[in-house]
Amino acid sequence: MSKPRFRPQLSAALHLQARKYFRTLTSTMDFSSRLQTLTAQTEAALDTLVPALPADAPAGPARIHAAMRYSLQAGGKRLRPALALAAAGLAGPEAQANALPVAGALECIHTYSLIHDDLPCMDNDDLRRGRPTCHRAFDEATALLAGDALLAQAFLITAEAYANRPALAAALLRELARASSATRLVGGQMQDLLAERAGTATASELDFIHLNKTAALLEASLVCGGLVGSLPDAAITELRRAGRHLGLAFQIIDDVLDATAESTALGKTAGKDARAGKATYVSLHGLEASTRAAAEETTRARAALASLPGDASLLLGLADLMLTRQR
Repeated sequence: MSKPRFRPQLSAALHLQARKYFRTLTSTMDFSSRLQTLTAQTEAALDTLVPALPADAPAGPARIHAAMRYSLQAGGKRLRPALALAAAGLAGPEAQANALPVAGALECIHTYSLIHDDLPCMDNDDLRRGRPTCHRAFDEATALLAGDALLAQAFLITAEAYANRPALAAALLRELARASSATRLVGGQMQDLLAERAGTATASELDFIHLNKTAALLEASLVCGGLVGSLPDAAITELRRAGRHLGLAFQIIDDVLDATAESTALGKTAGKDARAGKATYVSLHGLEASTRAAAEETTRARAALASLPGDASLLLGLADLMLTRQR
């Protein structure tokens, strides 16, 4: 008898529910209500796409699944799924519902990066999303494997969810792989570590870190949503441009918050970058110039988003939220 396969797919009922809810999203609704809907659908999708280990169909030790879900379900802003869903929504509610799997995949990649970023060999942090980091709640080896598994899960989710649209599946997988590769997310993390060890970083090196460690996945979120929505090439280019500027703005604000906010508000250890001697926008340019730079990058992102076909008000609201956030 063949072993049951572990297939992370959305149920037909969940997909229908998402279509129903996304049809209710209109530009006349309050922004927070629209964002709440995106977040609720993302949480429901993640619960399905990264399920607890089925008792009747073992797919590996239960501990690894528990660690994956511990970090994935710790909350967080869910900005990357929101950006993907909002971009797909430019093509309508059907496209928005169809983007749920890749939105979940993006959150898996983001959570993997956070788990690894917190490890003792990297930033050695104790707090993430308001509770103990994965390696503190479990152990270092389990956390390392949980991150590995979430990265692999992202590609499995995408490959299976879009198998009936092979050209789309290939484009999405290419985008996710590029964003998380040694030339983008991992490369940015490596440069961040090298700069910390050297104790110095130039402005251009810092931009490289931010554009890759942070902006790469935000850029991919917008592009993946646009791909699911079959948006024209010109729109994909503008989404990519917007993601680059939003990513820079997001990380600059992160640097500002690390220097000014409390750990309880951030949900992670505040002031850690300064104590570790890390190069940040604040340490290189000062608080006032950093705040101004984030606003300028957001203005550039908004210009790209405003040029998109369809109703971009949700995307514009997300851009504003990313600039004014307090955590």
